[in-house]
Amino acid sequence: MIDRSILLVEDNPDDELLTLSALEANRIGNKVVVARDGAEALDYLLATGTYAGRDAADLPSVVLLDLNLPRISGLEVLRRIRADAVIGLLPVVILTSSVEDEDRVQGYRLGANSYVRKPVDFDEFIKAAGQLGLYWLLLNQPPPD
Repeated sequence: MIDRSILLVEDNPDDELLTLSALEANRIGNKVVVARDGAEALDYLLATGTYAGRDAADLPSVVLLDLNLPRISGLEVLRRIRADAVIGLLPVVILTSSVEDEDRVQGYRLGANSYVRKPVDFDEFIKAAGQLGLYWLLLNQPPPD
């Protein structure tokens, strides 16, 4: 079951605050769960570890995934998401500051739904977050449960 929340996987506190502010500025009031490394993101999605009591059926509408994460990289998180029968179809948007073509290619090879570079300019970031929210939370039609 999709619960219309957003899972933000971001280890940089400044980028986390910027993303949350941008979503708020666009009046995207969906619940945002923040995981600060790849292992925490997988624990949340799979309802394991510190999230063992969470209802595993309540999945976010979209995962906003940074690439350069501690413990488990964003690309490895994506690979594990796509390999899992329960969470494998979740929309995953790579939201990163990486400008490496190889990261983009690998992200799409591993099944990313979209790859968005974080704009440096705050106003551009707010616009990008609004477009992401509009598309993934309102327009996108996920597969049935």
